[in-house]
Amino acid sequence: MAETATPANPETLRAARRSPASHLAPSFESGSVAGTAALKEIPFQTMVGIRVDRASDAGARLASVTGGLPAACGEITGSERATTLWLGPDEFLVVAPEEAHDSLGGDLVRALVEALGEDPGQVVDLSANRTTFELSGIRARDVLEKGCSLDLHPRAFRTGTALATEIGNIPALLLKTGEDSFRIFPRASFADFLGRWLLDGMREYASPEVP
Repeated sequence: MAETATPANPETLRAARRSPASHLAPSFESGSVAGTAALKEIPFQTMVGIRVDRASDAGARLASVTGGLPAACGEITGSERATTLWLGPDEFLVVAPEEAHDSLGGDLVRALVEALGEDPGQVVDLSANRTTFELSGIRARDVLEKGCSLDLHPRAFRTGTALATEIGNIPALLLKTGEDSFRIFPRASFADFLGRWLLDGMREYASPEVP
């Protein structure tokens, strides 16, 4: 007699998840100096890739869900629900809190799929594709400049700007969220290497002061 599999409890599955850099959390905590250079992972963010002509009807419908679609390189748009990064003239990445991925948050992915409808374009759930690091403090820019080719001076890289770059030779998206705060979006497979690279770059600022 065939056995019927019992579906796993969603809450059990959620509790069992491990983010790409979860094993580095103790190192992030011990290697951070609040206000100077602090690093943490923000796991399980909802991320959705969009391909659409932003000037089309479908683009307008998708923009109504996300709070707008960026028009130029480096630009971001957003609302309380999500932030959208420009990846190309017809390519965007929507980033939202974890709860946006379920019914309690209105299921952002489903809303975007419905907004696209049958028109040309693409909506893909990329939540498992990347993780998110937050680097903050007055030395955050100094840490990044050890291995990022972008000009990160405030006159060139302003708050509210997001660009694709390499950090420590690792491809990543870099978003400046404040005067001294950045969010870094590496692919999950590079999270361990980049997390350790950032920790190494922070090490000199975590050293005890010499009297």
